[in-house]
Amino acid sequence: MFPTYVRNIANGSETGQVLALDLGGTNFRVLLVNLLPHSEVELTSKIFVIPQSIMLGEGVNLFRHLADCLLDFMKKENLIQPGVRYPLGFTFSFPCQQEGLASARLSSWTKGFTCSGVVNEDVVKMLQKAIDEKNISVQCVALINDTVGTLMACAYKNPTTAIGLILGTGTNACYTESLDRIGTWNGDYNEPKQVIVNMEWGAFGNNGRLNYLRTKYDEEVDLSSVNPGKQIFEKMISGMYMGEIVRLIILDLMQQDLLFIGQRDHYGDYKTPLFTRGGFYTKFVSTVETDVGIAFANTRRVLQDVGIRNPTFDDCAIVQHICKNVSKRASRLAGGGIDIFDVLF
Repeated sequence: MFPTYVRNIANGSETGQVLALDLGGTNFRVLLVNLLPHSEVELTSKIFVIPQSIMLGEGVNLFRHLADCLLDFMKKENLIQPGVRYPLGFTFSFPCQQEGLASARLSSWTKGFTCSGVVNEDVVKMLQKAIDEKNISVQCVALINDTVGTLMACAYKNPTTAIGLILGTGTNACYTESLDRIGTWNGDYNEPKQVIVNMEWGAFGNNGRLNYLRTKYDEEVDLSSVNPGKQIFEKMISGMYMGEIVRLIILDLMQQDLLFIGQRDHYGDYKTPLFTRGGFYTKFVSTVETDVGIAFANTRRVLQDVGIRNPTFDDCAIVQHICKNVSKRASRLAGGGIDIFDVLF
């Protein structure tokens, strides 16, 4: 758990115009946020893609790419104005050790990123350096996790909000904690005597505590990931991994001649992306689950997308059963994590 240095919760009275960067996966957003009276918000945003080569390359190139995207957005929105310097909030959804509101050192990469030269470095300084190199009149004034951003955004509409939760490409949660319960707090004890704590709960189970719940499919997902032994809880419930868990289960049944028996070609092999890591997307899991009745129209469409042309009724029923149970397990584990807050509060 990491203190975030965010002490005050939004209450809807805040006003002004700010820029925001949101990096938490393969897509990256640049936003212009106009906070209006009475909890009203105007948003303008653009989504940019983070190429695989940048996700796995040198860290300096990642931050230069972010600065390029920021500059592109500002030009299109006519925000390059003489004498105007915009404040910037940076949502950086990776484990960090924060040293201040605008200072945080990356603890480890997750979600498929392995950029070199960033771990243990101050990511705000790296971003600001890239921005300054482009002569962009922007100052990064705060770094937060996406869970903190979620909590603050909800609190802007409902000031009683106390928890932020992300269930997406990755997963994490945060909550508001009293300063006297944080042994690692090194800031002041002025009012308000509270701070938002980033739980980094995707790392639950890294110590082996979830091994009794893990299957051979979970272990394979972990071993083939870019960070084996890390983010164990996240790998069991998040969008980045659920499709792969389903794929491995399907593949296991195929290899036991329990699924898609009629799909073999004359060489005795399957012609399907199911043999390729990442060949079954998590969005397919959701699509399969929407089927009702016995026609399995959505399931058949998904199976056609992965090269299974003529699945039988039993094939479709089994695939749907797999998808439903992988999702059900994920939801129950997420619910168990949320139940922790009963103890904290």
